Amino acid sequence: MKSINRRTFNNKLAKGVLGTAMLGHMPIACGMAAGQDNKKLGIALVGLGSYSEGQLAPGLVNAEHCYLAGIVTGTPAKEKEWMERYDIPKANVYNYENFDSIAENDAIDIVYVVLPNSMHAEFCIRAAKAGKHVICEKPMAVSVAECDAIIEACEHANVKLSVGYRMQSDPFTNEVKRLVKEKTFGDVTYVSSDASYISRGNPDQWRLNRALSGGGALLNMGVYAIQSNIYGTGTNPISVSAQEFSTRPDYFKETDETIMAQMKFPNGAVGQLCTSHNARGNRLYVSCTDGWIELNPCHSYGPLAGRTSDGNKISFPHKSQQMLQMDDFAQHIKTGSTNFAPGEMGKRDMIIVEAIYQSIREGGKTIPLDLGDMGIVRA
Repeated sequence: MKSINRRTFNNKLAKGVLGTAMLGHMPIACGMAAGQDNKKLGIALVGLGSYSEGQLAPGLVNAEHCYLAGIVTGTPAKEKEWMERYDIPKANVYNYENFDSIAENDAIDIVYVVLPNSMHAEFCIRAAKAGKHVICEKPMAVSVAECDAIIEACEHANVKLSVGYRMQSDPFTNEVKRLVKEKTFGDVTYVSSDASYISRGNPDQWRLNRALSGGGALLNMGVYAIQSNIYGTGTNPISVSAQEFSTRPDYFKETDETIMAQMKFPNGAVGQLCTSHNARGNRLYVSCTDGWIELNPCHSYGPLAGRTSDGNKISFPHKSQQMLQMDDFAQHIKTGSTNFAPGEMGKRDMIIVEAIYQSIREGGKTIPLDLGDMGIVRA
């Protein structure tokens, strides 16, 4: 891809134009040397927006197996601020033009791409070619083809790949998985999941620009509802149908506002999800033959809360989901432990996203899915 400086990047954000060709760069294998299992891995954040500033960087301050080693930004004013706040040396500060030289920096083990969705594939591939392990913020990309390109690049460079699915490291999520797997309340028959919020902010934000976001609520919050439908049943869906609704077309000119989708699962369960940028929704409900499980709130940064039909509460001490997520991936790199959010999971979800959009285009038609166990993580 063409080099991106601050002015070019900002112009592309404003215009919604972004190329997809990739810069060539020779891959470098990356691995942990013997005796380095106790080393904290250095993470460089690519993109210093609100999620990096409010969640990822603070999570890295308290992480056990990784730390904030570097930054990549197109805004020079942020360089000094972040260097002072997190004691980052100038040598570990990059912009979009010199990003590829990160290959020469041994202090950085992992690159976390936190850019607009349409830029994920480019920078994940460039990071892999630089020999760095990769975390790609959700959604993994804006198409299945881009997911394949990221996976192939990481495999070719012999680096690890994870998607920024923080919920996969959250104890509430994993408690639901356990209850479903052990059939504590019998077989799952129905799952309902809502992941929504009301957008009243800047109408020029990149999330409302299809060229940058690739979609609306479905690609933003909807992937959480897809995921909780899946872990709420313990299996992948075999078909999906969907409908789209818009009540504020003047605001949501290019992206989907509200989407409802229905899933069928091979174990006979059915699922319903709602995702919206114009509603409030943050709940998972799992109905079983002998009871039920509920998380409410379910998809937010926490603290979360849950309960079951036997009168018990689901409760855990609150910890940063982002800290847990990044520590889990660092441990995976160092010790070979489970990768709780591999690239195949991100690709699976994009297959479902594309099927949902296809169903909407075809008037709510049921779209068959052939996912097998793709993306299902078993520790």
